[in-house]
Amino acid sequence: MPRYDYRCRACGSTFELSRPMSEASAPATCPDGHGDTVKLLSTVAMTGGAAAPPQAGGGCCGGGCCG
Repeated sequence: MPRYDYRCRACGSTFELSRPMSEASAPATCPDGHGDTVKLLSTVAMTGGAAAPPQAGGGCCGGGCCG
């Protein structure tokens, strides 16, 4: 389940909620009970992905022009 970050405009605290994507735009209440919150833009970190294939060529010696 995705996690979304929020900031409370009333008290300034930041918090996150795990909720289904179908509820991503639903209002959130901060842990202190304030309802004036804003959803923050989050960055996604990807780890463990496939490595890029080795690149051939480029540069003089990598391209075979050295003698």
